[in-house]
Amino acid sequence: MDALYPRLLVRDFPASAAFYQAVLRELLGVEPVKVLPGYANWDIEGEAGLVLFSRDRLAATVGTADLPQAAQDTAQDTAMLVMKVDDVDAAAACLVRHGATVVAPPQDRPDWAPTLRTAHLRDPEGNLIELQSY
Repeated sequence: MDALYPRLLVRDFPASAAFYQAVLRELLGVEPVKVLPGYANWDIEGEAGLVLFSRDRLAATVGTADLPQAAQDTAQDTAMLVMKVDDVDAAAACLVRHGATVVAPPQDRPDWAPTLRTAHLRDPEGNLIELQSY
């Protein structure tokens, strides 16, 4: 059950995917579970270990895609914490009660995966969190 895992948001997806594919294979003997344009994931002992995602795709989701190029290098997220939950709407409300701010409200994302529902929030320090159910 992929309850909690890191997702790196990368600018050069092909180079990053090739890097992690080679390193994880050599160091841990791990092959990617899935590699798609802009998305790759590796499991370790049946649990999500690392996910790469195109920074551009997520920037459009959280509203930072239209920043000037110079600002994108410093203002766009480079990582996010992903939490798999049973109810995205209830989990988002819980995080808000504890001080998180919503950047993309709960919504279905059939273009990412057929039954995926997500919400994107920032913790009190500004770190990006994705809540997901599928």
